[in-house]
Amino acid sequence: MHRWSQLFLPTLREAPADAEVASHKFLVRAGYIRQLGAGIYSYLFLGQRSINKIVAIVREEMDSIGQEFLLPALLPRELWEQSGRWTSMGDNMFRLKDRKGADLCLGMTHEEVMTEIARKELRSYKQLPQIWYQIQTKFRDEPRPKSGLLRVRQFLMKDAYSFDIDAAGLDVSYQKHDSAYRRIFSRCGLKFVAVEADSGAMGGSQSQEFMVYTEAGEDLIASCAQCGYAANVEKATSQLTPAVDLTPTGDGLPELVHTPGMGAIADVTAFMQVSASQDIKCVAYMAEKRDAADQPVWLAVAVFLRGDHNVNETKLMGLLRAGQLRPMLPEELAIYFKAPGGFLGPVGLTQTVESSLLPELQRTTFQPNKTQQFWAAANRLKMVVVLDEALAERSNMICGANKLDYHFRNVTPKRDIAWTVAASIRAVNEGEGCPVCNAPLRVAKAVEVGHIFKLGYRYSESMGARVLDPNGKEVTPIMGSYGIGIERILTASVEQSFDDNGFSLPPSIAPFDVVVTITNVSDADLKSAGEKLAEELHSAGLDVLLDDREERAGVKFKDADLVGIPFRINVGKKAADGIVELVTRSAKSSEDIPLETAAKQIRERVQAATPVALA
Repeated sequence: MHRWSQLFLPTLREAPADAEVASHKFLVRAGYIRQLGAGIYSYLFLGQRSINKIVAIVREEMDSIGQEFLLPALLPRELWEQSGRWTSMGDNMFRLKDRKGADLCLGMTHEEVMTEIARKELRSYKQLPQIWYQIQTKFRDEPRPKSGLLRVRQFLMKDAYSFDIDAAGLDVSYQKHDSAYRRIFSRCGLKFVAVEADSGAMGGSQSQEFMVYTEAGEDLIASCAQCGYAANVEKATSQLTPAVDLTPTGDGLPELVHTPGMGAIADVTAFMQVSASQDIKCVAYMAEKRDAADQPVWLAVAVFLRGDHNVNETKLMGLLRAGQLRPMLPEELAIYFKAPGGFLGPVGLTQTVESSLLPELQRTTFQPNKTQQFWAAANRLKMVVVLDEALAERSNMICGANKLDYHFRNVTPKRDIAWTVAASIRAVNEGEGCPVCNAPLRVAKAVEVGHIFKLGYRYSESMGARVLDPNGKEVTPIMGSYGIGIERILTASVEQSFDDNGFSLPPSIAPFDVVVTITNVSDADLKSAGEKLAEELHSAGLDVLLDDREERAGVKFKDADLVGIPFRINVGKKAADGIVELVTRSAKSSEDIPLETAAKQIRERVQAATPVALA
């Protein structure tokens, strides 16, 4: 049992001015966290108790499928160079030098370290499969820390890695993690959805995210209530209602139309009395690639899609195998399109395959103040033209004419556009048809709490991990990677349970199961009854907080509502008649119960409210 009067529980009446999302506001107000710097937080008593409970659940479930390690957070450059990620991680990685000048980094993730152990210690298929995990601090030089614990520069992560002899073995390891994750998030009380996802910088093939819907999320999830399909919009697809093509004019060939000052799609479609679905939009990028020497090479990319659609940049980067994208500068538009933004189009563009020779100058970002060589090389530059597959069968559309104040009509992609590749690179929209059953999709914000990847051979191959198979042949083990954001579980739980007065955590991760509030500690009988009840609850195996402060009852009630404890017992005037008030925070309900049986009833309520793992 803990006494509130003896603890450091610094609750606040107002949220910090920079707090934008509910979890940030309430975790600060409830005294769970305090900010030390941008994206750097300290966990106070209540916050650390919740984190410890979450870690205990994660550890228990992971111990059922794997073995716990603890790896260094300070890592040498050489390992990351062997995997090729020392450069590709860019500015997201914290880098430093030791006193001898050796390059080091703070670990963002530990594929390289686990693979280093595997290549030195694993020799035979008889030692496989292996699942190794750790719960460790990670570091990311986040450019824009925000939203409290959702986007930080130091965080606690459970990361696991599997090593198998073949793809069938990886399937088993992957499924073990899928099941363990579902048990973990269920026991933590999260209402989650598992979605198809992009593997990002980790690489690999199959990838799945575990998401919690909340307006604080920075990811968008497309899901179908009818069949259960769910995917991150970076990966999601949908079925489109067939668009109506325009009737051709004249001879049906591309025809110039004067559109003075109409660079916006809305202006052009209004002027020509067409819908945005009958317009071809152009989005022009420079994509960063890597050459054989692992040096940056900037590739020009023109993307064409329906006027009412938007580019899914993650899909585009995956298609191009690019590290990053940036919009073309006006000077670059003049080189590749010979036209200003707003009037760009596909007719007459020269496309090329990605292997075209690019000038040496394109190895750095275009710098407008150093143009001489750039412009000298401009005539040799060509670009990749990407057509969204939704346009491939369309006809008689509107598009920019690569000429100021002019557009084309009667543009039919198969006839009039030379493209490098046609692929689905558009973002899925709310209400479009589910790719499985065609029911309307829901698109909503969500927070990622976990992510599992089939890495394949990316790290084991590049770092030289080898084992002998049953035939004595040397083979490369296949890997998986599996992560859980510990603080994100806490944050997501707050996001799905808050109201105007605070939040309510499930008993499995709340800092305490119940707070016993003595409404007037100056009344000796009330104080005695409250302390006795708190002791009974503690003896019954519950985590109990006794609010024995010399504060007004209203202040105590507000604090109890704020700090996330699921149950409260008010020991007040009715205690003289053997009655106390039981408040259930999540239901915002209260009821009188006998003091004599209060401990038994609370224990039963806590047990009933404690989430259990999915079967």
